[in-house]
Amino acid sequence: MADPNNSDTLKSLEDKINAAKAAQSDGKRGDEHYSAAQVGWQMVTELVAGIGIGFGIGYGLDHLFGTLPWLMLIFTLLGFVAGIKTMMRSAANLQRDNLAADAAKHDKRT
Repeated sequence: MADPNNSDTLKSLEDKINAAKAAQSDGKRGDEHYSAAQVGWQMVTELVAGIGIGFGIGYGLDHLFGTLPWLMLIFTLLGFVAGIKTMMRSAANLQRDNLAADAAKHDKRT
């Protein structure tokens, strides 16, 4: 049978562990926090995807219309521009989130 003293000790230990986890996590979930490297790779992937999609659409239209390489070049450049625009939006979102986090930390201190 379980010793009543052990169950109280285990309950006390469990409460201490939960309190330590709550203090350490500071309300953030681990999967919601992105490091700068992860955001960087996301931006690179967005750029490459934009270029690849533009190339594919341009090549397909060139093959269909027989205008090789003009539409491929145009759509590759449009894909590059779209990738840059998406990267800039991601960077703006990251900056906004960082500024909000800094403001929240500053508010906690004062």
